[in-house]
Amino acid sequence: MEFKNLIIWQKAVELAESLYSLTHKFPSFETFSLGNQLRRASVSIPSNIAEGSARGHTKEYIQFLYQSRGSLAEVITQVELAKKFGYIEASETSKIDALCVELSKMINSTITSLKSKLVTS
Repeated sequence: MEFKNLIIWQKAVELAESLYSLTHKFPSFETFSLGNQLRRASVSIPSNIAEGSARGHTKEYIQFLYQSRGSLAEVITQVELAKKFGYIEASETSKIDALCVELSKMINSTITSLKSKLVTS
């Protein structure tokens, strides 16, 4: 399980853990809608990083990183919606917001790095 050593995967797991905790504060009627979507999107990020890195082919890894990046965009959008709907306060998401920014940079730089390896191969 080499992917567990990847900092990008560890940060994605940390984000999912934080979002699971946050969604417990949502109203009960949101349990199976926005809360569920947010949890699923957050779990998708480290899952795709793990699957892509385990595939053994750089092109596949890049594709799974793109999927992780898409799921991260979903998370960012859903957190913003939760704030606008009044389910959470902006002050409660400072750690999550910072993790999202950091993870976005990490995913983008990993994609760039892997693409450059493809060109030089």
